[in-house]
Amino acid sequence: MSFKNIMLACLCLFSVNIFAQTITVKGKIYDSETKEPVIGAIVQSLSSANTGTISTFSGEFTLSEISANDSLSIQLLGYMRVVIPASEQAIVALIPNPQDLQSVVVTANREAGLRTENPIAISKLSPTLINETKATQVFEIINKTPGVIMPSYNNEEHGMSIRQPMGTSAYYLYMEDGVPLRPLGVFNHNALLEVNQFAISNIEVVKGPVSSIYGPEAVGGAINFITQRPTILPTARIGIQADNWGHRRIQFGAGGKINKFGFYLGGLSSKQTNSWLESSDYDKTSINARLEYDFTDKTRLIGTFIYGDYYSQSPGRVDSVQFFTRDYKSSTDFTYRKSNAYRSRLTLEHDWNNEAKSFITLFQRNNKLGQNPSYRIQWLASNPSVATGQINSSDFTSLGAIAQHSQKFNFLDAKLIVGSTLDLSKNEFWAYTIDLNAILDPTGQYVEKYTLEQERPDLPISDFHGDITNFASYFQYDLQPLEKLRLSLGGRYDLMRFDYVNVINATSGDITYKRFTPKVGATYDLGNDKGLYANYSQGFSPPSLTAIFRPVPNTTPVEFYTNLNPAYFNSYEVGGWAAFLESKVYVDIAIYQMNGRNEILSIRQPNGSTDFQSAGETLHRGIEFGLSSKPSPEYKFRIGGTTALHRFEDFQVSDITTDELQNLGGYEMPSAPRWTWNAEFSYYPKWFPNFRTSFEWQYLGSWYLNQVNTVKYDGYDLFNFRMGYQWKGMEVYTNVLNLTNKLYANSARSGNNPTDRIEYNPGAPRIFVFGVQYNFVGKK
Repeated sequence: MSFKNIMLACLCLFSVNIFAQTITVKGKIYDSETKEPVIGAIVQSLSSANTGTISTFSGEFTLSEISANDSLSIQLLGYMRVVIPASEQAIVALIPNPQDLQSVVVTANREAGLRTENPIAISKLSPTLINETKATQVFEIINKTPGVIMPSYNNEEHGMSIRQPMGTSAYYLYMEDGVPLRPLGVFNHNALLEVNQFAISNIEVVKGPVSSIYGPEAVGGAINFITQRPTILPTARIGIQADNWGHRRIQFGAGGKINKFGFYLGGLSSKQTNSWLESSDYDKTSINARLEYDFTDKTRLIGTFIYGDYYSQSPGRVDSVQFFTRDYKSSTDFTYRKSNAYRSRLTLEHDWNNEAKSFITLFQRNNKLGQNPSYRIQWLASNPSVATGQINSSDFTSLGAIAQHSQKFNFLDAKLIVGSTLDLSKNEFWAYTIDLNAILDPTGQYVEKYTLEQERPDLPISDFHGDITNFASYFQYDLQPLEKLRLSLGGRYDLMRFDYVNVINATSGDITYKRFTPKVGATYDLGNDKGLYANYSQGFSPPSLTAIFRPVPNTTPVEFYTNLNPAYFNSYEVGGWAAFLESKVYVDIAIYQMNGRNEILSIRQPNGSTDFQSAGETLHRGIEFGLSSKPSPEYKFRIGGTTALHRFEDFQVSDITTDELQNLGGYEMPSAPRWTWNAEFSYYPKWFPNFRTSFEWQYLGSWYLNQVNTVKYDGYDLFNFRMGYQWKGMEVYTNVLNLTNKLYANSARSGNNPTDRIEYNPGAPRIFVFGVQYNFVGKK
């Protein structure tokens, strides 16, 4: 054989060997924004449709016997599709698709699932939105949710409104990674002041009752703060933030993964001094830690620890003269609120196969909340120089567990979720009187200043302690009887028992609440990213223990509110979603009606005092809407809001025939705007890479200040402006909040009598926030 022929034969053999060569691809997939692992991404060979896999909890995947010349497609709903050449080691960043951010949620049933398969109204606030907002307080983020109002009461104190009037009612469930921040019966509307804003990855907000999964108090809605996970790439960030009214904050975060072990640590320290509102200094320190360990690609252990310490002066409301002249002087310099909390959880997860998975979570909570609240000060014109207040403390410790298993079935593409929770908590509450001196204004009609004369532990107001036991079991069964129709059935049974000792009247006993709350819903896929859903669900909320053991005014011997009944809600909802113009426009809408019975409310009495009552019927009806659009990489727009009616249907407030007002039936509930929305336009210029700017419009329509609908507040338009620039790892930004320096109130109230004055909780004047942050991302 000639030399030429030998060479040709060798070349042919070499070529065959190249084309026949196969490799094993091992890779990691992460979110380009958060650098967190991406779970459930579909990895598929382009040359063989039958060759593929999905990424694990750690974002890892393995594909064997892949041609060295092949390419891989990587895609997941909510992210842009990526195609990469096959290689033995692959680290892939997926870029979030702004129009698909509603696609995957975890709060609907405690595990990741498609938004389009869950017949509920749920919104997801993305890492990009949270990062670009650069919020000083959590309400700046939450208020971007369609149908949600989180009124700020300053210094991170807050109320809430989700399918309810704005206020402090105990009809919302606040969670971190699916674990409630507080035990049942120990609700506090200020629970979110303990949240570490700098350790939040994303936020999911469920609107309407989700009692069938999460139990009592999840009536108006539930907010789930999903904390930062360990990052695929080593990351670190540190920043400082300040404004023109004396607020300062330093914040840090770092995460990474070494082999099977991953960690994330984040924290902040805030300080407020000499603010626009007198006597409103505050300090806050919050730290979050998260550890993950992968035993195998199917079994993992997750641990979290959260610590928070908070102290704030509480100046309270101002009168009309102070409000309209912006003379925000405080009538108290001794009122305060303080909180010390730490929480931890340990979760073991196991994926049995592609059709079955289980987890068990053990959790612990310890919380001390003390206050000298301005809203407890009582002054009577009949004795104008004397007033009283109170100091109180509500403390609890908890141990609990949540266990859940999900199983898929081939028959009708069904899925069953079953779970149980056990929460054992010890609660203690005490309150005693303080004597105050009242210094009147020149007219002698109002108090200009209160001073503390003495504390009176010898005059207790409340003093109880006891054990709370809450056991629950729940299930959810989803099936697809028709090609595009998916049904969802579920329910939860709760048994809550409180064994108490009431020191005030030397009594002891137990109070038990139990309830089964069902739900049924359906989704229908119209195709082309469009669909409809409908559901019926029930909500259930027992009265908080501080409401039960609050003394009834003017009773001898002292009586308590042990006759308060649990509140029940029946909710009916229909909605839909649709994408248009090649998914450049996304629209969602929900229409709901929620009928309440025995809703627990603080009702103004004919003599001007307030009293807890839970007898009657209420109506909550509305339309929630959201629209987002990104016509090009340079422009982004979103708007979300609601139009709603909150009304007393039948609410008896007096049985005295001589009282002018006996039933509130037909009156609108106070603090319930008919219209609200939040809109934002963002601009990312091509000619100036890594620069961003946005303009936000928050609108609240008018609302009644009293229960007889005689006094109204006009509402407000509020505008915010944000701007930021990043050069390599260095980021600088500024936020201008209340751009037009609008005079507005976060809340306002009045009595039912014509002579009652209006009290305002003023909103902040124009605020300039400045920040610098360094972001480090390690190499692949």
